Amino acid sequence: MGRTVHIIGAGLSGLAAAVDMASNGYTPVVHEAGPQAGGRCRSYFDAVLKTRIDNGNHLLLSGNRHAMDYLEKIGSRETLKGPSRPVFPFIDLKSRERWTLQPSAGKLPLWLFDRNRRVPGTKASDYLEPVKLAFARQGKTVGAVLDKSSVLYRRLWEPLAVSALNTTTDEGSAALFWAIIRETLGAGGQACLPLVPEEGLSESFIDPALAYLAAHGGEIHLQHRLSRLQFDGGALRGLDFGGTIQLIDPNAPVVLAVTAPVAAGLVPGLKTPQDHRAILNLHYAVEVPRREPGFIGVVGGTAEWVFQKPGLLSVTVSAADRLMDSDAETLAEIIWSDLREIYPLPESMPAHRVVKEKRATFAATPQQAALRPSGKTRWQNLWLAGDWTATGYPGTIEGSIRSGRAAAALILKNA
Repeated sequence: MGRTVHIIGAGLSGLAAAVDMASNGYTPVVHEAGPQAGGRCRSYFDAVLKTRIDNGNHLLLSGNRHAMDYLEKIGSRETLKGPSRPVFPFIDLKSRERWTLQPSAGKLPLWLFDRNRRVPGTKASDYLEPVKLAFARQGKTVGAVLDKSSVLYRRLWEPLAVSALNTTTDEGSAALFWAIIRETLGAGGQACLPLVPEEGLSESFIDPALAYLAAHGGEIHLQHRLSRLQFDGGALRGLDFGGTIQLIDPNAPVVLAVTAPVAAGLVPGLKTPQDHRAILNLHYAVEVPRREPGFIGVVGGTAEWVFQKPGLLSVTVSAADRLMDSDAETLAEIIWSDLREIYPLPESMPAHRVVKEKRATFAATPQQAALRPSGKTRWQNLWLAGDWTATGYPGTIEGSIRSGRAAAALILKNA
C-alpha cells in the first residue's frame, strides 16, 4: 500500500484527484457527505418518469483533453458516443430555419468557405471575430468584445458562451470564453467531435472511477460529512467528522474538493467566488424519431439545448436565474411549446420532471473569476480542488476534472 491521501468530496473534482493519486502509488481515502458519489455529475432513477436520468445534460467535446484522459484512465472512454465528424444542428424558433454547423476535420478552417456548413446569413470573415477575445483587456465581458448586433453572435457565439459559462454574455468573462474557443473550434474539427454518455453520467464518469479506486486499494466513505478542519501551525492535523476526529500526519496530503461555500466555511481566510448561477433541466417521458447526432441547439426560444435519449427528451437552460421563481408546471409548458416546434409532438404534455439547480456553478464574470484561488494553500498538506478554483476554465465537467488533476499534480510535485 502506498501513502494515504485523504480526499474530501466525491464529485468529479475529488474523483479526478483520487484517480491520479492512485495511479501514482498513493492510497486514496475519499470522504463524501452525501449518499452517492458524483455531485452534479450523476444519474438516478426517477419515480415519476419511471426511468434513469442524469441530474443534468452535458455535451463534451473531443478537445476536452483532461476529461478524455480521465475517462481513458478509468477505462470508460468508449462509453461516450457521438458522430465521426463535427456536426452541430441548430434551429431558430423565430425564423423556423434549421442548419448544421460542420467544421472541417483538420485544423485548416476550409469549411468557412462553404455556405452550407456555416450559420445562415454569415460569411467566412465573420468567424475571425472571436480572436478579439484573446486580446481583450482584463475584466472585459463577451458582450463587450463581440458584436452583439451580428447574426453570428445571436446564432452561435451567444448560445455557446451562455452554455459554456452558465452566465449571460453581458456578464460572462471574455477570457474564459476564449479558453473554450481556443481549445475547441480554434483547434480544428478533431477537437470538436460532440460526445454524450451512451447510458448516463454515472456509468461513464462515476462508477468506473469508483471501480478503479477500489482496484487500487482506495476507500470510499459515503455519508461521511466533514464538519471542521483542525490546524496546527503550518499544517492540517485533523479532520473532524461530526465529533469523530481523524488525525492527519503533517506530511500526509489532503485534498478539499467541496463546493466553494463549504470550502470557505472550513478554511480560515479562504477567498472564493461568492456569486453563483442557476441551471434548469427538464425531462419529458416521450419517444421521438432519433435525429443524429442526438441533440440540437435552440435559438430564439426558452429551451437552449435538447438531448434525445431513449424514451426521453431532456432540455437544458443555462444562466437560468430569471426562471428559478417560476412555477414548475408553467416552465414545463413553456419548454414543451418549444419542443413542439422542433419535433412532431402532441399538444398534451407527457410525464415530466423539472430540476432547478439554483447554485449550479460560480458566476463566470471577470469579477468572480478573480476570486478563484489556486489549488495550493498556506498549509503544507492541504490542497484545493473544484471547478471554482483557478483552472483557467469555466465551471464545466472539463473544468472540474482539471481542478482535481491539478491538485494531484501539485501534491506529486511537492512530495
